[in-house]
Amino acid sequence: MSELERVPPGVDPNVPSSARVYDYLLGGKDNIAVDRAVAEKLLAVAPEARAVARANRRFQIEAVRHVARRGVRQFIDLGTGIPTSPSIHETVRRVSPACRVIYVDHDPVVRLHAQVMLADQPGVASIQADLRKPADILADPHVTGLIDFEQPVCVLMVGVLHFVMDTEDPYGIVAAFRKHMVPGSHLVLSHAMAESSPEAIAQLTLSTAGTPAQGAFRPHGEVLRLFEGFELIGPGLVPVQDWRLGDGDDIPLVDGPPRIRLDAGVGRVTVQ
Repeated sequence: MSELERVPPGVDPNVPSSARVYDYLLGGKDNIAVDRAVAEKLLAVAPEARAVARANRRFQIEAVRHVARRGVRQFIDLGTGIPTSPSIHETVRRVSPACRVIYVDHDPVVRLHAQVMLADQPGVASIQADLRKPADILADPHVTGLIDFEQPVCVLMVGVLHFVMDTEDPYGIVAAFRKHMVPGSHLVLSHAMAESSPEAIAQLTLSTAGTPAQGAFRPHGEVLRLFEGFELIGPGLVPVQDWRLGDGDDIPLVDGPPRIRLDAGVGRVTVQ
């Protein structure tokens, strides 16, 4: 069977997917030629992009482990991407089997993988939904059936808000979830930065223009605004490879300032 014959219904093989490009950078196999072409063009101008992708994944795992150790038992992962191991639910359930996890992504390939992965996982669910419509996510019966918003919840927006254009109001999206988060809740977020190499930004913008993989590179101050209503913990909002709490695995080092820069942070709700 050819690669095109394996493409699920509803997936345009001529349009790159951010989830599949990320999968390729992480060394996965759930990607197609158009995704690999975008990734290779990025790697040509930012060869450390694979290491940054791995650091982003390590940040995510270390952050949710820390949040679970603080007693949070509910997690909503927005923009899940194609499953990799260890997954979010595997990580937090090693801290407490009582943890419940909702995975959210609009990519049908992600949904297919999640259905297989979660077939026998009570307390874990996946929905196909658009981050840009937070009201729909918050009202989804899978979410309302697993998540009690009167208790602390961890919302993950790792490597996803840079795919939300300014006209789509990324700040309003975060605020919609923040409104439902009681004290003790956490926001885990990483974002592509305008402080990246202009050449790398130009190449990635050219390769993804007009597709769902098109991104918005925002400066540090604008990304910091996404944490309005949260208290940053640990090192604050810093390049993803530098985000450490000391209770996780070593994050792969990126030699020198990365040409594609992701900043990461974890915020905690301290007051209503």
